[in-house]
Amino acid sequence: MPGTIKPAKLADAIADHLEKLILEGALRPGEKLLAERELAQKLDVSRPSLRDAIAKLEERGLLVTGRNGTHIAQFLSHIGDPLVSLLQNNPDTTFDYLEFRSAIEVEAAALAARRATDLDRDGIRAIVARMKAAHGKDDSSEEADSDAELHLAIYEAAHNVVMLHIMRTLSDMLRNDVFYNRADLYSRPGVRDLLLEQHLAIADAVLAGDGDRARAAAAAHVAFTLKTLREIRENDARLKVSLRRIGRTDLIDSSD
Repeated sequence: MPGTIKPAKLADAIADHLEKLILEGALRPGEKLLAERELAQKLDVSRPSLRDAIAKLEERGLLVTGRNGTHIAQFLSHIGDPLVSLLQNNPDTTFDYLEFRSAIEVEAAALAARRATDLDRDGIRAIVARMKAAHGKDDSSEEADSDAELHLAIYEAAHNVVMLHIMRTLSDMLRNDVFYNRADLYSRPGVRDLLLEQHLAIADAVLAGDGDRARAAAAAHVAFTLKTLREIRENDARLKVSLRRIGRTDLIDSSD
């Protein structure tokens, strides 16, 4: 948390500084702040002023203080929690989500290609390295986590805070299999290799600063995911029909 703050209304300035870090995504929902003494030292401010600043941010709903310290509030949870219930009760929203994500992700990739800083690019390279390392393992969960991290890193590199906070909420829902079961996607023959290839194409384009190529790679990735999930859904539906046909004998009187 860089920077020293020394204006007249210190508590207001500290609150504004922390609020800006939350807005920009440097401090993320659910993360725990340093203990009061340590945080005051980091910011080079007095503890009473820091305490007042934290109280102001609690009033704004951006921080939550409890027995376990002070955390960044899950400030979109009041939207996300009821939305989860609605979406889980309607499986067809999977495809609505992917249509929405296609529109956002394509633009995010193009913006990231144009706006990414050296630090953003270093973060993307590190995630790609983890994704490649996880690819050869039998358990795809680590690779799926790197998948989600890469998309979030691209949203961050796009430097659009509205896009970042909305898509972070949706990403948390995706990690919890609200929209679809990621294990089903990754376990489909050949899909892991194709997904890795697509993610590398998006990352390479962003790192190269090529907005058009990043846009095309992101569009191709979401279109492939949508197509594959439709195939999985259709195969599952056909299997259920077959199972019902096999089970019909339980309902028939065959004594005649």
